[in-house]
Amino acid sequence: MKRKIPSSGFGNAKKPASVKQETQDIETTVTYLSMDHPPSLRVMPPANLKLALMHVQDPTISYYRYLYDAVGAEHHWIDRNLLSDDQLAAAINADDVDIYVAYCAGNPAGYFEIDARDTEKCWLAYFGLLPEFHALGIGKWLLSEAVRTAWAGKPESLHVETCTLDSPHALGLYQKMGFIPYERRSKTMTVPV
Repeated sequence: MKRKIPSSGFGNAKKPASVKQETQDIETTVTYLSMDHPPSLRVMPPANLKLALMHVQDPTISYYRYLYDAVGAEHHWIDRNLLSDDQLAAAINADDVDIYVAYCAGNPAGYFEIDARDTEKCWLAYFGLLPEFHALGIGKWLLSEAVRTAWAGKPESLHVETCTLDSPHALGLYQKMGFIPYERRSKTMTVPV
């Protein structure tokens, strides 16, 4: 059982409710993908990089928000930023939610989050790299590790979603790893300017 992370303390400052931020609407296409069996391919890490993958047990709110913003800001990831610290702590510290961080030479390079609360449909809820680590071959390896880790829990299927605001390589990478698109939807997102 995971322990509850306190919502007060370092890095847990709430944004003042009185501060209004300008927003804009952006049209995007969301693609939902799934795989119904583990792929046989496992991608090895790039040989020229010092990489490590660590399971983050009981992540602090400040560290999670750092990862989420560092990876997702350029792709307009906002969902987790709309949660209070208590709501976020409940989401990321749920019993069947696991977060792994890839480090390159000791620096956080990317992360993935697996949500296995639904025993039939396991979700690769979040996946991405910090911008400084794009185009180094880390993404293929990290996705391979995310898929392998998710299948270790023996789900019936593994799912992921991506949208046209994500990396232009995301959809192709998911498909190369064995995910198959099963639905596309248009969506209007309201994002900060």
